[in-house]
Amino acid sequence: MEVLFFLKRRTAFIRRYHKAASAPFSETMRKIDAEEPPFEPPYSEDEEPPFLEEWMDANTSLEVLGATCISMLSDALKLYFVTWERQLGLTCQKKFPEQFSSKKGNGFVSGYKACFGDLLKTDWADCPVDFVLIEQIVLARNSAQHAKQIADLHTTHDPSVRGKHPIPFFLSDLERRLIETDQFPGSQWWNPKLVVTQESLFEALRQVEMLCEYLEVQLFDVLYHKR
Repeated sequence: MEVLFFLKRRTAFIRRYHKAASAPFSETMRKIDAEEPPFEPPYSEDEEPPFLEEWMDANTSLEVLGATCISMLSDALKLYFVTWERQLGLTCQKKFPEQFSSKKGNGFVSGYKACFGDLLKTDWADCPVDFVLIEQIVLARNSAQHAKQIADLHTTHDPSVRGKHPIPFFLSDLERRLIETDQFPGSQWWNPKLVVTQESLFEALRQVEMLCEYLEVQLFDVLYHKR
């Protein structure tokens, strides 16, 4: 099985899905900002901007869409690893339990990196992939799938994320500036929102595809010689 082919079918779908699904929400926000029909502001002495609720609803929809897409990408990457593990007859989690242990701050990326690195006798120095970003794809998926409270549709990063990644990759521009300038609230109850923009999603997709392209030739070669 050409595992990379099926991985790229999934990544291509995620790209198309995000482009198509985000378009109406982005257009609604653009029209409100530009005061275009049907969002011409009526006369009002209210200080609240007109159509604020509609704008916020569209923005939240984009955030939910981004979280959904990053979850799909994380699952696609895991399926890629698991499929190759099965084809090669490996037992990665059994052989590298500490690297897979979530209690020690690791996960399946760390585990499969150790397992395939051992198989291929590589230290990954020649791999052009940003593994810090790859790891954050999985962390973002975990945050997206485990909501903290029922009262808020927004997704926040798990508090443990900033311990490893002080400036998470998936952030709004505003919160990124606040963190970079030490203005972000320091309360333990205040965590930055998980915001997956089209730009950050597409970069994550590119990195996953690069990693799988790097692995595909070498793993296929191992499988071929094994036969």
